[in-house]
Amino acid sequence: MPENKEIPEPEWAAAATLYQCNIRQFSPEGNFAGVTRQIPRLKELGVDALWLMPIYPIGKARRKGTLGSPYSVRDYYGINPDFGTPEDFKTLVQTAHRQNLKIILDWVPNHTSWDAVWKQQHPEYYTKINGEFTVPLNERGEPITDWSDVCDLDYGNPALRKAMTEAMKYWIREFDIDGYRVDMAGLVPNDFWAEVRPALDSIKPVFMLAEWQDEPKHFESCFNANYGWRWKDITKDIWAGRQKPVALDTLLEYLDDFYPKGYYQMYFTQNHDENAHHGTESELYGASADAFNVLAFTWQGIPSIYNGQEDGLNQRLSLFDKTPVKWKKYARQDFFSRLCSLRHINRALWAGRSGGKVQKIPNDAEDRVYSFGREREGDRAIVILNLSNERTTVTLQPGSSFAGAYANVFGRSTHQVTKEMILTLKPWEYTVFSSK
Repeated sequence: MPENKEIPEPEWAAAATLYQCNIRQFSPEGNFAGVTRQIPRLKELGVDALWLMPIYPIGKARRKGTLGSPYSVRDYYGINPDFGTPEDFKTLVQTAHRQNLKIILDWVPNHTSWDAVWKQQHPEYYTKINGEFTVPLNERGEPITDWSDVCDLDYGNPALRKAMTEAMKYWIREFDIDGYRVDMAGLVPNDFWAEVRPALDSIKPVFMLAEWQDEPKHFESCFNANYGWRWKDITKDIWAGRQKPVALDTLLEYLDDFYPKGYYQMYFTQNHDENAHHGTESELYGASADAFNVLAFTWQGIPSIYNGQEDGLNQRLSLFDKTPVKWKKYARQDFFSRLCSLRHINRALWAGRSGGKVQKIPNDAEDRVYSFGREREGDRAIVILNLSNERTTVTLQPGSSFAGAYANVFGRSTHQVTKEMILTLKPWEYTVFSSK
């Protein structure tokens, strides 16, 4: 794959951890104030950017559940009154910025609600089949029937493109947000994204994350990162015994070939879709959850935490009704804080061009143990994961390039790494060594 032209990127992005905030469920009150109140704790957790699920008014026509999907947007310029006022949102953004936290808004460009302001004022912005409005269409042009609460937009209309660009500029200009997570980015033509990026960056440098994995040219048009859906599937398969750890090597080889140089993805064990539709982290990953979170933080992209994971979230949060997080004692806060801090201080673990290449460390138990190192400008990290339910004694060969003294990230001591070393790991146990 040829090297891509470099898309502008904020300086904070490569070392960042994203925190997805489901505003409706994040606090008992389910509003901006409930998020603002916890910003000091989130800063202490160590995350860098709060990705807020859609904050816009939700359509009432064909609504799902009692409150409707946040992804059924009625007005791109409005704020869901359940969340508060524009001033409340400004307070949230300003409070986050004072703590050096960034705000990423969820953006839904492919469709609106059936009773959207645009649909009433500009019906020409919408796709029509045999003269009729339609639910969104998939990559093959087929109606997505279970998306019954939303109506497809037509990017063949230049006026729609201009209107969408202006709406995206509005939130940066008026509220000083720091970027967008773009819902179903691949259902919008890529040449639109090439038009949008310079328009947004003309206001301030932004971070752009595509909810998509099948368009490598996204990295040439607009986006800094995309979704690691394949990583998510393979890690769940390893836990379930359907694949071995070597599948991660195959995946990395595929990604490096498919995407332009400098690409990176966002990795996660939970997000709003996974949690609501498929299961909690415990349901999907069981005893392997921490091991795969370690991998997400250290492999070759940027990690994401879904609200509540730092508290051992054991409930499914509805997308259409009120089911607030039942916060307890933040039992996993220290675990995630260590990982966030590690990414901040060890440049080897940064994403894309800024970080070190994943280098496999050979071992004699590769059907169970996955081991690799990364190095960048003198910073080094070694990650060893027992991705099996068997206690395993493993001989590793880091070689001379990774030999030396390291801090044990999840221990209290330093460790001398030698050219060849032997470790015994419990089922799903992990060890992370950092040179700083």
